[in-house]
Amino acid sequence: MLKGIRLATALGVLAVGSVAARAQDMVPVKIGVLNDRSGVYSDISGEGSVVAARMALEDFKPAEHGLKVDIISADHQNKPDVGSAIARQWYDRDGVDLIVDVVTSSVALAVNQVTREKNKVHINSGAGTADLTGSQCTPNTVHWTYDTAALANGTGGAMVKRGGDTWFFVTADYAFGQALQRDTSAVVTKNGGKVIGSVKTPFPNSDFSSFLLQAQSSGAKVIGLANAGGDTINAVKQAAEFGITEGGQALAGLLIFSSDIHSLTPRVAQGLVLTEPFYWDLTDATRSFSDRFAKQFGGKKPTAAQAGVYAGILHYLKAVEALKSAKDGAATVAKMKEIPTDDPLFGKGEVRPDGRKIHNMYLFEVKKPAESKGEWDLYKLLATIPGKEAFRPLNEGGCPLVKG
Repeated sequence: MLKGIRLATALGVLAVGSVAARAQDMVPVKIGVLNDRSGVYSDISGEGSVVAARMALEDFKPAEHGLKVDIISADHQNKPDVGSAIARQWYDRDGVDLIVDVVTSSVALAVNQVTREKNKVHINSGAGTADLTGSQCTPNTVHWTYDTAALANGTGGAMVKRGGDTWFFVTADYAFGQALQRDTSAVVTKNGGKVIGSVKTPFPNSDFSSFLLQAQSSGAKVIGLANAGGDTINAVKQAAEFGITEGGQALAGLLIFSSDIHSLTPRVAQGLVLTEPFYWDLTDATRSFSDRFAKQFGGKKPTAAQAGVYAGILHYLKAVEALKSAKDGAATVAKMKEIPTDDPLFGKGEVRPDGRKIHNMYLFEVKKPAESKGEWDLYKLLATIPGKEAFRPLNEGGCPLVKG
């Protein structure tokens, strides 16, 4: 009897030791979701991006691939100094390997530099500035979801081809708005159009009255809104109050997310033309993911930025698994560029040498109220823009990583 007890005890100790050994062998990975959790971009990213990150872990099943992954989150308040301070603390003290999302271009550019300095990884899904893969590109950053160049090629090019050949910009006065106006102006001019004026608005801003009146009085056929989130919502609502589109001018939302249109409703936003890289109702796979997301997030469908968090993490974890380490950020990003991308939300694609993730973009028009079959039935698809046409050519961005 005693021998049996001793044997059982010994086997139990061996089993516990084996489990502990397996746990020690797991590759540790820590992911920080850094975004706007309380301001004008919180609906675009916010807590929904944390939900998307957790869903990526549910689907990847890290333990089955030898990884132990933790997620933390913080609010950068749309302030570059706050964002860079959090990034330094996460990298230096808290052991974070990857920072995702970082909506707000000025914050993204700051985090981009800290990430390079610390040799970690930044996968940006929320910010728009194409400078992240242009003059400010680094070996440590991947720009996943969209950028100002792709938005300009989509909405800007489409509006000119529809006859909107004179433009006036209402532009958020910070890195993103300025980059979006710059890139869209280039596309408008290239397609034979003309920019006849622009006005810069404070960021964030609640009253666009005087700026919209300037745009209205310019006589431009298209008023381009080079802003996002709460600013875009406020501008579109006030444009409707002034009867701008009824007066014959077109309103172009140069960065619109589905959460913005849901807030505005098709009654206010109907006919608005926009470009997005993701929409919940595109395919069976996007619908399935979005239904799961909505069950975890109060019935809300995911935005493109939140979808980018999910897909970016999946690809990152594949690279970490291949390397069996998350320690060297530049090596991890190099592996991400080596492995073709393939996920349920953006399909097959690639990460280019400049860090730009390539996938299709889509030109949409907001449905009329009579066309919409539910509160999230917002868009009708006008055109699919192949990734290689949507994004800036590799040799035109000025990225130091691109040879030749």
